Amino acid sequence: MGIAKTVVIGGGTGAPVSIRALLSLNMDVSAVVAMADDGGSSGLLREYPGILPPGDIRKCLVSMASDPNSEWVQAFTRRLAYDSDHPLGNLMLSTLSEVTGSLPRAIELCGELLGIRGRVLPSTLESVELIGMTTNGQKLTGQANLTHSDCAMHSVSLKPKDPQPYTAALEAINAAQMIILGPGSLFTSVIPNLLVPGVVDAIQNSKALTLFICSLADMQGEAWGMDAVTHVEALLRHGMANRLDYVVINESEPLPDSMRHIRRVSYDAISLEYIRSLGIRVVVEPMVDPLRPTWHDVNALADVFTGIFFASQA
Repeated sequence: MGIAKTVVIGGGTGAPVSIRALLSLNMDVSAVVAMADDGGSSGLLREYPGILPPGDIRKCLVSMASDPNSEWVQAFTRRLAYDSDHPLGNLMLSTLSEVTGSLPRAIELCGELLGIRGRVLPSTLESVELIGMTTNGQKLTGQANLTHSDCAMHSVSLKPKDPQPYTAALEAINAAQMIILGPGSLFTSVIPNLLVPGVVDAIQNSKALTLFICSLADMQGEAWGMDAVTHVEALLRHGMANRLDYVVINESEPLPDSMRHIRRVSYDAISLEYIRSLGIRVVVEPMVDPLRPTWHDVNALADVFTGIFFASQA
């Protein structure tokens, strides 16, 4: 395929799947990561002045490690039961940020330690809080509260609403040939990046193909009950109107009885035609990881990226 500049926009456990798929194709990969996480270890660390949430950065760094089984990777991901269950990587990123006075420098140092192939770039270096409005009109504050909502989100915003974008993230987007949104939590991992001033403009002004990898399941409260169309419409409401080239949707399959608690993100022929009427191409392929039914399969995702990239070069 050759080396193409790609950017993955997201965070959580979803973005690393796209990262690994792209690296398997020898792509030049940058990850633009949201800075709104306030749950778990990241939330505890954010209580200290000047500390930005390190969790999503850690996950992306690990996904780029040249040897995913190295002792450094194992140590980086190890949770310390004797220290509030913090992953060591979170503590290293936070401590190095304090020592160097720079989160980007801390990321660089940890990247050297793990031998990463790619770059991890926060969308902003400011502390931001996520505000959500549910479809039934309820206002929620904080990323963790959104993920545990009993109703899907309609829209989200940042506080402050105009944080300074990280220049290196905008430059990576401008230079990209392919931009991938997701997979992952739509309102708490993907869209928060789009809310940072300059990010949507950079996407709009780039010449890159822009892909949205729709979630496999709606297990989290923030997107409970949302189908493929409402996922797409949410992106369009948050700056992506007239800028999505492809939507990638998992082909539905029967679930065994042991997995009936999982609700797949649904679609039908009418909804697919509606998405196409918006000028967006739709790719429907089976992409479920056989061992983790709520995760995308890396190899299947790599095949999708290959097909789309080659089609764009024809």
